Formats: sequence, structure tokens, C-alpha cells
Amino acid sequence: MAYPGGRLLALRGTDVHVLAPDGWIHLGHTTPAGATWLTRDLAEQWCAESGTAPEVLDSVPTR
Repeated sequence: MAYPGGRLLALRGTDVHVLAPDGWIHLGHTTPAGATWLTRDLAEQWCAESGTAPEVLDSVPTR
């Protein structure tokens, strides 16, 4: 997981996804510059602070 400028990203294999209000959106294969990598615990904390259910972290597409 990464956190660039207010958006939560997930890297699954070589695919980068961003969390949008309606779920994960595929961004491509390049992580945006300035992204800060997070541990699972910090990603769960981000979810709690943003009002997002932490279960969303388990639903990153495996495309």
C-alpha cells in the first residue's frame, strides 16, 4: 500500500490500483512519484481515519 497526496494505492504483482469511492481502479504499472509506502497496519489506520472499512484492503483486484 502507498499513500500519495491523499489517495490509497495498492500494488498487486505489477499492477497499481487506486482506491476510489466505488472501489479499486487500475492505474497501470508505474507507482506515482512521491508515493509513501505503508505497512498493512498503517493502511488500516488510514482506513479508520478516512471512514473507510478496512475490509477494502482485502479486495484489491488480482488482474
